[in-house]
Amino acid sequence: MDYKDYYATLGVKKDASQDDIQKAYRKQARKFHPDVNKDSGAEMKFKEVGEAYEVLKDPDKRTKYDQFGSAWKRTQQPGGPRPGYGGGMPFDFSGFEGFDSSGFSGFGGSGGGGPEGFSSFFEMLFGSGGPGGGGRRAARGGGRGRARAQDTEAVIQLTLDEVVRGGSREITLSDGETGQRKTLSVRIPEGIRPGQKIRLAGKGQSGFDGGPAGDLLLKVEILPDARFRVEGSDIHTLVPVTPWEAALGGEAEVETPTGRLRVRIPAGSSSGRKIRLRGKGLSAPGGVKGDLFGEFRIVVPEALSDRERALFEQLAEESEFRPRDRNNLE
Repeated sequence: MDYKDYYATLGVKKDASQDDIQKAYRKQARKFHPDVNKDSGAEMKFKEVGEAYEVLKDPDKRTKYDQFGSAWKRTQQPGGPRPGYGGGMPFDFSGFEGFDSSGFSGFGGSGGGGPEGFSSFFEMLFGSGGPGGGGRRAARGGGRGRARAQDTEAVIQLTLDEVVRGGSREITLSDGETGQRKTLSVRIPEGIRPGQKIRLAGKGQSGFDGGPAGDLLLKVEILPDARFRVEGSDIHTLVPVTPWEAALGGEAEVETPTGRLRVRIPAGSSSGRKIRLRGKGLSAPGGVKGDLFGEFRIVVPEALSDRERALFEQLAEESEFRPRDRNNLE
């Protein structure tokens, strides 16, 4: 696979500050989000932007990326790959190619025996394997015969929309021994949380001497979304309003992961005031859903027409409201 220039993806220079990287990500994520941009390539571009941000926002991952350049995904431990059960590893991880529009796009090359044998990119997306630190765990029981392989862990990154709605995702794996590729369908439970795991029974490593295969455990991570902030089961978003809407009241559209909703703006709303949309958050234990909170943010025109300026000047002269009086600050 060709080298991916994450700096170019975000539109920043290599010496960009973390603040510049964050600003660039938010701008690109908003531009290419599938709910905003309906072009055919927008979803793929949105995932590429998220992938680049996941690496560059972390100083340690960014340092490794800068150090290894185009070869950083294939960095191997000095001793090279270690054989797994039956003379090799059923899944070959070192040539992991990242995400495509349907999920994982495949594993290829020759696999390592532990986290130090994986590429930095693989560690970032898939973790380092089991509790013992090995990318492939030993078979259960440790004895001879047809032992069942222990479970294999990986990371699957989901958009907030996928988490809220649930649904399915397809991932493609490559068998390191036979070279065959297989596609697995992953059911995404509605409201699944970061850190929870999706189990694919019997889809992990092959067992010893023909024994049963282990399970594949996919640990959930939620990709950053420039529109929302998740806190527990609740989702937070900003609702821009004009000064006259804030003063007089009215209606506004609020973005939610399942579509836009119209809400009432109470008269006399200041920036920071919140409205609650019950049941529009993530599913919580017990079947109860969290809420979505919309925070009003008053915005003013960057440029005023002559008429608008005259009206604002008239309001300034006639209004007795003094926002910086002590009584208004309490």
